[in-house]
Amino acid sequence: MAELTALESLIEMGFPKGRAEKALALTGNQGIEAAMDWMLELVAQKQREREEREEREALERERQRRRQGQELSAARQKLQEDEMRRAAEERRREKAEELAARQRVREKIERDKAERAKKYGGNVGSQPSPPATEPGPVPSSPSREPPTKREYDQCRIQVRLPDGTSLTQTFRAREQLAAVRLYVELHSGEELGGGQDPVQLLSGFPRRAFSEADMERPLQELGLVPSAVLIVAKKCPG
Repeated sequence: MAELTALESLIEMGFPKGRAEKALALTGNQGIEAAMDWMLELVAQKQREREEREEREALERERQRRRQGQELSAARQKLQEDEMRRAAEERRREKAEELAARQRVREKIERDKAERAKKYGGNVGSQPSPPATEPGPVPSSPSREPPTKREYDQCRIQVRLPDGTSLTQTFRAREQLAAVRLYVELHSGEELGGGQDPVQLLSGFPRRAFSEADMERPLQELGLVPSAVLIVAKKCPG
């Protein structure tokens, strides 16, 4: 009857029947207090085990977070290095294309020269030189140094196309106008070369149409240095 009374007392206190019976048995039926101490210690032990497990899981999550952070940082650094490498390759490619385009310009200029020389017997643009004149007396003037004229070695050309868009490129001052014409043909699709072509190249101001002979003249000789605006326009019917 004592065991039953202890069991009923534990059940009334809210302990499950199976756990109360186990506590009484493992404590040698030493009474309610011993059984309660065993069950409370069991609960505390499970609580400690749960806290230890949660602590281990938290540490593992932190390790994973740090590992993922390191992997993300390494991936970001690799992406930046790849972008820098692609940018360097793009700059090298653009430079090579520019050099190739300039080489095509020079080759086309040479071909145009050869074709015109063959067509006109090598006398294109040759004109009789004016007769020499005797130098006259130099009028006296106050001793003053003439203003020095600045020499430019580059020329910035803007070409306005018939569709309203424009092209801008820097050329050497000694390059021929044919280099500008070829640049426009390569980048716009406009054909400016033939004598029967209805499209021509004009200066901006004052308005002037460039002839085929002008194509062999340097930009500085045509007054297009240091900068100028050219216009691609249709030829007016004669």
